[in-house]
Amino acid sequence: MKRVLAILMLSLVSLSGCGEAKVAVPVPTPNAKDAAICQRLSPTLPEKVADQSKRKVSEAPDLTSAWGDPPISLRCGVVKPAALEPTSSLITVNGIDWFAEELSAGWRFTSMNTFVFVEVTVPNDYSPEANALVDLSESLKKFVTLAATN
Repeated sequence: MKRVLAILMLSLVSLSGCGEAKVAVPVPTPNAKDAAICQRLSPTLPEKVADQSKRKVSEAPDLTSAWGDPPISLRCGVVKPAALEPTSSLITVNGIDWFAEELSAGWRFTSMNTFVFVEVTVPNDYSPEANALVDLSESLKKFVTLAATN
């Protein structure tokens, strides 16, 4: 009986630590002005992207966000993409221009017509990956308007 009770207690202790794990998203290092602009984006972000629910991030929630598993991640205040050239093609989704880069397991999209660069990484699990941008475009448009007025 003591053994069964001990096993039950261990099980309860193990379960008490359960919960959705926070997502580790690499944190960008914007300057103070860009970080202040990024703080305005976070409250405008949708609860769902590509039908995936928003998840908690392990750090810097004003600069990073995530949805789903595997996570679709967003980073605000990133540097200009190294591969971006004056002749690079952009895709426009609901008024937001994006520079797309194919990765080994998905795509990285970086906004071009926002006050700071916003990067969205979408795993191949959510093909077509650019559909995630549709869900984010309204927030980005609000973000651009907010940043312009402040």
